Amino acid sequence: MFNLNYKQECSKRRTFAIISHPDAGKTTITEKMLLFGKIIRTSGTIKGRGNGKYAKSDWMSIEKQRGISVTTSVMQFKYKNILINLLDTPGHEDFSEDTYRIMTAVDCCVVVIDAAKGIEERTKKLIDVTRIHNTPIITFINKLDRDSREPIELLDEIEKELNLNCIPITWPISCGQNFRGVYHIADKIIYLYKNKDLKKNFFIDFQKYSNLSDVFLNKYIGIDLSQQIYQELELIISIYPKFNNQNFLKGMLTPVFFGSALGNFGIDHLLSSLITWAPPPLYRKSNKRIVKPEEKNFTGFIFKIQANMDLKHRDRIAFMRIVSGQYKKGMKLRHVRTKKDITISNVFSFLAGDRLSIENAYPGDVIGLHNHGTIKIGDTFTEGEEINFVGIPSFSPEIFRCIYLKNPLKQKQLIKGLIQLSEEGAIQVFRPITNNNLILGAIGILQFDVVIERLRIEYNVDAIYKKINIVLARWIRSDKHSSINNFIKHYNSFLAYDSSDSLIYLAPSQANLKIVMNKNSDIFFDNIREQ
Repeated sequence: MFNLNYKQECSKRRTFAIISHPDAGKTTITEKMLLFGKIIRTSGTIKGRGNGKYAKSDWMSIEKQRGISVTTSVMQFKYKNILINLLDTPGHEDFSEDTYRIMTAVDCCVVVIDAAKGIEERTKKLIDVTRIHNTPIITFINKLDRDSREPIELLDEIEKELNLNCIPITWPISCGQNFRGVYHIADKIIYLYKNKDLKKNFFIDFQKYSNLSDVFLNKYIGIDLSQQIYQELELIISIYPKFNNQNFLKGMLTPVFFGSALGNFGIDHLLSSLITWAPPPLYRKSNKRIVKPEEKNFTGFIFKIQANMDLKHRDRIAFMRIVSGQYKKGMKLRHVRTKKDITISNVFSFLAGDRLSIENAYPGDVIGLHNHGTIKIGDTFTEGEEINFVGIPSFSPEIFRCIYLKNPLKQKQLIKGLIQLSEEGAIQVFRPITNNNLILGAIGILQFDVVIERLRIEYNVDAIYKKINIVLARWIRSDKHSSINNFIKHYNSFLAYDSSDSLIYLAPSQANLKIVMNKNSDIFFDNIREQ
């Protein structure tokens, strides 16, 4: 065990991700949190291409151009003396694989829901991933200053669609143009939202003004609305139980907050509760044992690799989640997969595309290491112990394209670019056994556009992609070496190697895959592969 200072450092860290369906307001919430953390002074906007402003967490060129988040951003900041490691995930469904891997590196999630749209398909898929790990979830229902659905209806939908018990912590006072603020049920405080009558937000201590029909409140809320909210609160307080932190940590319930990210209203309620209720760094499972954060020896795993964060130096950064022990500048770590001991002298903390060199880091922190092509997603680093952290997935692609160069002399640069982009999980690259084609696999079509754009900007390679007759892909494995050899002999025209030299079957149709699987019962066809 470590000393008291080490325990204090661990206890004041929170590592969480923000997830949502596209356009629910996730990046705006991230930005407002950075405002509260005093990291930025003014809000950017992902809409304003012409004025040069963009969200701080969207740092890639293509993100600024299209107004979307296409890669995970890592931001570290302090709020009320708690060190927050915030991971802003891609909102677009085409980049879901990056988001799924991020979930292995966090201890809590904030789910953002559009008050007008409710639960959307992407949200359901992301929640399914959090349920695998029983990750605690805090819900923020956004855009209350626009026309929205009934709050009670939204809570019912969350409970039904996401199988989560809702505990409302704040309750909205109307919505849209009539939005007046929220009532904090636990603290018994009314927070009024700025509007044409109010120049700024302020709060009223409900314990001092316990009657919602009070003349003072009627001035800002209105008599009719006061009576309506009073009746709603009587109902809500009677039917929903009080918040239970233990059930929250088990992933059984979600506290719910209401507000407006664009109006910077309700984010402080969310942040304050998050640092109070979200767990400090948690244990992780390895192939041999459970590793706890209070252990003395350093351990960590790589969950993301990003190429060319600094275009001037063409570097690659590996993102590591520290599981146990303390990082100290210049310490020697064991790269378990390569069985090599390396001295780590230069690591970073992050603010999206910006980075700061650090000398110490603790469990829960996300740090960046320079990667010269030897580090891969899923790699484990220790102080000598031969263990590997498990549960970091690679998913079978759903869309496939063949890539072609406009200038055949750029083949070397193309290979280098694709290797690096595949290492960071932006795309999967397959090399067919029988020809020299390069086949790209992705979860969504937009990933191909991003790869083509990044090849052009970051590697000076002009390429195009075309459709190819592949519908499904499955990784091949067997307990018998002879079975693999026999399978390769009969089906080599359908086989390729991925970037890790793992064998994969590329099926032209579902019927084809089904037939081949039935004929080869001694072969396993996997649609998910651990890194």
